[in-house]
Amino acid sequence: MQAVQPSGWARRAPALRHRRFRRYFAGQAVSVLGSWIQTVAMSWVVYRLTGSAALLGITAFLAQAPQLLVAPMAGVWIDRYDQRRMFFAVQGLQMSQALALALLAFLGGLQAWQLVALAAVQGLLNSFDATLRQSLLAHMVDDRRDLQSAIALNGSVFTSGRFLGPPMAGLLLGMSSEAVCFLANALSYVFLIVSLSGDGVAGQPAVAPIKTSLATALREGFHFAWSTPAIRTALVSLAILNATASSAIVLMPIYAAEVFGGDARILGWLLGSAGAGAMSATALLASHMNLQGVARSVWIGWLCGGVGLGGLGAVQEAGLAMPLLFLLGAGIATTNVSTNSLLQGMTPDPLRGRVISLFAALRFGMDAAGGLIAGVLAQRLGPVATVMTEATLLAAALIWLAPRLRTLHHQVA
Repeated sequence: MQAVQPSGWARRAPALRHRRFRRYFAGQAVSVLGSWIQTVAMSWVVYRLTGSAALLGITAFLAQAPQLLVAPMAGVWIDRYDQRRMFFAVQGLQMSQALALALLAFLGGLQAWQLVALAAVQGLLNSFDATLRQSLLAHMVDDRRDLQSAIALNGSVFTSGRFLGPPMAGLLLGMSSEAVCFLANALSYVFLIVSLSGDGVAGQPAVAPIKTSLATALREGFHFAWSTPAIRTALVSLAILNATASSAIVLMPIYAAEVFGGDARILGWLLGSAGAGAMSATALLASHMNLQGVARSVWIGWLCGGVGLGGLGAVQEAGLAMPLLFLLGAGIATTNVSTNSLLQGMTPDPLRGRVISLFAALRFGMDAAGGLIAGVLAQRLGPVATVMTEATLLAAALIWLAPRLRTLHHQVA
């Protein structure tokens, strides 16, 4: 694989020096946009057909929550078999799921049970897809010093997709139909598959296949993660932050309407502030940083997220909430990306899939579970009391984790 000579942009984001990563990065950008377009369209059609807020929450939950249980097992399969072939197979299955939605929508035969079932299929496939996409990053750059940059840039793709995908979906829905959105997502997988064709992961080292049972292989992955103090601390902090701070984003539609007395425009500014914070954080993390610096970023992300969440529960004006949401988004993104980088840098190749699967399970699974719990609490307590409850839990966890987070960089070899 060839790497271009360092220029201004290459120094700021050194992973872009590598042709293989640039191709993967471009394919990821298109695919993630397509996924967000489908997510919004699916939510729209669920509510249009049923008018049920509960079913809307269940559908969103099923699309993410299976990762909490399935991703660790998926990690064993990823370590056991050829990652490239498995990646192509998973993308093909996801394309089929999107095409099934498009066909049913074109024919006018979409029903609620079909949407729920296809959301569950999406959740199962995401359990493999998220881990595969993260695990492959180590094989996209020849110089391991550029891995942190690759992980941050990859994180920026998901952050940007979350920021840009929903308005693009709204535009498509206004101009066409849900079927077109589903078809757009199906076609987006073609770009990602092409990005890994040819020499896409030619640098993937040969890893001895796992010959032990599934249970034994799972125990090996869990044991390595739990017996490595830095990884254990990072994973615990990741789970807590995503179960509390991330779930506050789910409440923004209620905040915009009930707390700030605003409309969809205010909601857009609130979500845009969180997205801008996350994008800014991932951009800063894309430069060269050693493992000690990455470990410090986990702690910094927690502080930013905690301050943002606590402040959000105390303000009553949208103008004051925006900088706090910027801080919240930046803190969550910093901890998520830094934890991923820490795990990638400390995990040997034979265990990479299993350890990264724990990251995917906790990152997305706890986000989904936390969002569901936040929705239930908000219905009973109201959005402000829910955010303050989460902020209190986060503060208590921070007091417990603070000594470990502050010394995390000393534990990194």
